[in-house]
Amino acid sequence: MANHKSALKRIRRAEKVRLHNRYYARTTRNLVRQLRATTDKSEAAELLPKVSGMLDKIAKRNIVHKKKASNLKSKLTKYVNSL
Repeated sequence: MANHKSALKRIRRAEKVRLHNRYYARTTRNLVRQLRATTDKSEAAELLPKVSGMLDKIAKRNIVHKKKASNLKSKLTKYVNSL
């Protein structure tokens, strides 16, 4: 176990941040799944900017790599355009 006050604080903070990041990653993953399941073009076009924004947000915070977010956005855009 940690011997310093600052290390104990760091452990508490890291856990809080981990849960926060996990929430955003999970929410974004569910939205991506929901968009891929959509077959209605207007509904998908409405959902795409929201999903893209969330991917940008989690990439900015290093929850996922920026290139992975970019690849996902590209694939989702292609999917929506193909509907």
